[in-house]
Amino acid sequence: MITFSSEFLQTWVISMLWPLTRILAVIAIVPIFSHTTIPNRVRLGLGIMLTIIIVPTIPPIPQFEVFSFDGLLILIQQMIIGFAIGFSMRMVFSAVDLAGQMIGMTMGLGFAQFFDPQTNGQSTALNQLLVLLAMLIFLSLDGHLIIVTAMANSFITMPIALHGPGVDPMQIAQWGSTIFSAGLMLALPAVCALLITNMALGILTRTAPQLNLFGIGFPITLSMGFLVVALSLTSMLQPIIKFIEQGTDNMMQVAIPKNIENK
Repeated sequence: MITFSSEFLQTWVISMLWPLTRILAVIAIVPIFSHTTIPNRVRLGLGIMLTIIIVPTIPPIPQFEVFSFDGLLILIQQMIIGFAIGFSMRMVFSAVDLAGQMIGMTMGLGFAQFFDPQTNGQSTALNQLLVLLAMLIFLSLDGHLIIVTAMANSFITMPIALHGPGVDPMQIAQWGSTIFSAGLMLALPAVCALLITNMALGILTRTAPQLNLFGIGFPITLSMGFLVVALSLTSMLQPIIKFIEQGTDNMMQVAIPKNIENK
């Protein structure tokens, strides 16, 4: 007769619960996996599958009571580490989304905003197009495999422990500040072209006040915006790839504490 003791069950739960918490935190925020079109059951099943694969390769897990204060601290620590890893790559797509939002608002697509279930906010068709293109580029670079690799390496560089190495918040904050610079860099050609177009329309309105600015300005601005975006899509490829690579490196560095990186 097979019997299970309470110590055996507790050891089994601990060996699965804390790694699963970190992995589910990454899946909940990282691009592609966190998309709202993916059901929660699929995410949970993916997290359990990855946990079963990764657990045999990680260092020994400390044995604390699951419902104790120390166990709660370790649970919160795993959530923070997982959110930090996913947040590092999430910033890349936020920068692309910001670039599309800036171009769309400048060319007049602000009148055609719709609800985006992914961000729970208003969005234009243009920034959704750029985000979808960035996702395709991300998949072509095997970004989903890089995410899984970063999760697996994080258990080696940042093992599960009560007083183990943690995440550097300043590194995450500094990486988050690059959203605006990267988004502006991607949107700068289209924004400059639209700015010149608006200046020309302003001069035309001053020289011929009888012209209806809203009647001729909006179609011209919209057409010019689509033309510039179509011409600059090929030039956006390399900056997006470079920014994804930077996000990948930062995601790997988040899982490497400074005291290990400097040795």
